[in-house]
Amino acid sequence: MKKILYLFTMVTALVFTSCTNDDHNAPGEFNGESKIYQLESRSNNDIKGTATIVENADGSATVNLKLDGTATGSHPAHIHANSAAESGDIIVDLTPVDGATGESTTIISARKDGTKITYDQILELDGYINVHQSASDLGTLIAQGDIGINELVGESKEYELNSVVVPTIKGTATIHKRISGASLLEIELEGTPEDGEHPAHIHANTAAESGDILISLSSVNGKSRKSWTHIEADNEGTEVMYEDLLEYNGYINVHLSGEELGVIVAQGDIGQNELTGNQKSYNLVSVANASISGTATFSERVNKQTLVTLELAGTTAGGIHPAHIHMGSVADAPGDIVVSLTNVIGATGISKTNVAQLDAGGAVDYEALLAIDGYINVHLGADQLGTLIAQGNVGANVN
Repeated sequence: MKKILYLFTMVTALVFTSCTNDDHNAPGEFNGESKIYQLESRSNNDIKGTATIVENADGSATVNLKLDGTATGSHPAHIHANSAAESGDIIVDLTPVDGATGESTTIISARKDGTKITYDQILELDGYINVHQSASDLGTLIAQGDIGINELVGESKEYELNSVVVPTIKGTATIHKRISGASLLEIELEGTPEDGEHPAHIHANTAAESGDILISLSSVNGKSRKSWTHIEADNEGTEVMYEDLLEYNGYINVHLSGEELGVIVAQGDIGQNELTGNQKSYNLVSVANASISGTATFSERVNKQTLVTLELAGTTAGGIHPAHIHMGSVADAPGDIVVSLTNVIGATGISKTNVAQLDAGGAVDYEALLAIDGYINVHLGADQLGTLIAQGNVGANVN
C-alpha cells in the first residue's frame, strides 16, 4: 500500500493521495505500509504468532509481536543477524513480550550499535526474530521467525529419507525457498533417540553410487528430531540457490553420530536423482539354492536414469554376490554382460545400482531398460561365477 500524507496549513490544504484499501482516512492520519512475518513454535508447541512491521511517518518502524499460548511472565525478544538456521548477533533489542497478553510493541529507528535503520531497510534485512523463555533462561526459545530477505515464500520441495540400519528411523528433507533465492533445508525424522546428535550432509551423485560431501548440514537433534540449515553456497563457496538444489546431482545422508559416520540411519536422493514413482519389478527365481529368490525393481529418476534394486530372500551374512544384466534371455544363456550391477550383500539381500549407461559406454535411460533384451544373473561369489543363486528375465523378455 502506498503512503498517504495529509499536510494542512492555516491558509490552504494540500492533499496527496494514492490508491489504498481505505479512502476515508482522517485528516492528518498517516497510513503506512506493513508487513507480517510468522513466528513459529520452538520449545513449546502451543506458542506461536506473528511479528508485524509497521511503517511510521518518519520512516522508522513499529514492531508488534503477538503470540498465542503464553500465560504469564516476561519474554525477552530481539532481532538477530542472519537467518534463524545460522544464528547471529543481536541487531535490535525489542520490548519483552508480556505473557499475560502475548503482546509487545517497539518503535525502531536505530540498530543496537546506533546506526539508523528504516522500515524499508528492515524489509531488506538479513535477520530473524527470537523470543526467549525469560531473562534468566535466554537459551530456551519459545518462538522464532525469519524476516527480511530470509522470509520463506511458500514454495518448497519435499524428499523422502528412508531407513538404513535402523528400520524405525526415517523422515523427510524439505527445501524451502527464501525471498533472496537461497534455501532453508529442514530435516525431520521419526524414531531418533532423545540423546542423539546425528550429523547430516548433502553428497555428490546418487545414494546408490555414493560421493563426496558437497554441503554440510546442521546435525539432527535426537530430541526434537529436526535440523535446519540455511543454504546459499556449497562447502567450496560456489553459489547454490533454491532452483539449483531442485536440479542437484546429490543425496542426503544422516549418520548415527560424529564418532560413527560410517553408520547411516537415514538416506535419500534429491534433485535430479529423485525417483518419479514409475517402476517395474521382475522375478528372480532360485537356481543353485532353492531357498534364495527375490525381485529386481527398475525405478525411474527425474533425470530419466534408473535405480536398479535387487532384493533377495535367503542369503546369509558374509556373502558377497556379484550381479549383472546379460544380453538375451535366460533361455538363450549365456549372453554377454551389458550392465554390471552392485554386489548383493548377503546380510541384507540387497543391491542398489544407478544405471545411466551400458558397460560398453552407450547411454541407457529408464525407458530403454524397460525394453532391453536381457536377463539378470546373481552369482554365488566372485570366485564362483559359474554358480548362480538367482536369475530372471527383464525388459522385452517379460510379458
